[in-house]
Amino acid sequence: MNSSFTTTALLLTPKQAAEALAISPRKLWGLTASGEIPHIRCGRCVRYPVDDLRRWIDNRKKGGER
Repeated sequence: MNSSFTTTALLLTPKQAAEALAISPRKLWGLTASGEIPHIRCGRCVRYPVDDLRRWIDNRKKGGER
C-alpha cells in the first residue's frame, strides 16, 4: 500500500508533550495528575491531544491584545 500523504500525530506521548511545551516531564506529570492539563488515558498509557494542548496554551496567555 503506497500512501502519498504524510500523517501528523494527533496524540503526543508524555515525552513529546513535555518537549513541545518546553517543560520538564516532572512538571507535565504534576499538571496531568492535578487534572490541569488535557490528557487521555488509554489503559495505562497517557496521551496528550495536540489540538487540546494548543487551546490550553491559548487560554493561559497573559497580556497582548486589550
